[in-house]
Amino acid sequence: MAAIETFEVDAGDVRLAVYASGPRDAPPLVLVHGYPDSARVWDALRRELDARYRVIAYDVRGMGASSAPSNRAGYRLERLAHDLMTVAEATCGARPFHLVAHDWGSIQCWEAVTDPANAARLASYTSISGPCLDHVFRAPTNFRQTLKSWYIAFFHLPLVPQLVWRLGGAALWPWWLRKTEGVRAERDPQQLRNCLNGLQLYRANFIACARRPRERRTQVPVQFIVPRFDRYVTPAMSEHVAQWLGRYRRELIDAPHWTVVRDAPLIAARVHRFIAWARNEASPPVQAVEASQTSDARASVLPERT
Repeated sequence: MAAIETFEVDAGDVRLAVYASGPRDAPPLVLVHGYPDSARVWDALRRELDARYRVIAYDVRGMGASSAPSNRAGYRLERLAHDLMTVAEATCGARPFHLVAHDWGSIQCWEAVTDPANAARLASYTSISGPCLDHVFRAPTNFRQTLKSWYIAFFHLPLVPQLVWRLGGAALWPWWLRKTEGVRAERDPQQLRNCLNGLQLYRANFIACARRPRERRTQVPVQFIVPRFDRYVTPAMSEHVAQWLGRYRRELIDAPHWTVVRDAPLIAARVHRFIAWARNEASPPVQAVEASQTSDARASVLPERT
């Protein structure tokens, strides 16, 4: 892995810790992590990518080494989208960049991807286990996903989630990943801080989006990587989205939620294939869409590259 440069970016109400590696003149690729992680979750994937790309990751506000906003409103989706674009401006300049996000990183990035003001800046978007909340709340209710989303209600309870994290939940997090995901993750020294501050992501956004889901569209090429054995986000969450998207690919993989750690070479290969297509080819014909192996027949799907 190339040497990692560490610096801070001023996002207005917070300062974001940013980590970059790879050739400065290579195509820029931004990684956005989820909950309760920090940018450290991308270490394995970075090793797979930074020979070809200028790989940029940052600690989401309130997590890792980034500072935290003073109130819950500072975690709203529009602030998170602003952080992404601020980091991109500081690290990529005017160049369009490719975007890869996981879990809550993916949820928040949809806010930027579906903003027409950003269309020229985003070359492609790979979303892993993180749906657009507006799409979710405008789609038919999925009972199985409702059962799997018990933790969202739990995270809205006063005091209890914080107590669970403080009384051992954060310390046991690497054990939980190993036990349930088959992932051997190094201990994050900021784990408790990630867990506590990251609760505000849920509290600042879920109820607001559920009450008034918006019509969010994008023409940015989108790739869904869908872990079939995800304990937290069912494959159904990335179905029925064609009406809001232009060209996109949806691929099921035999993996758990934290596939970005466990299966870094596989994820890197899918990212590189998708970027190569988005950069060099036109939309596939209808017959290629219908013949695709994707489980969503309506998807504007990219053909396999050989």
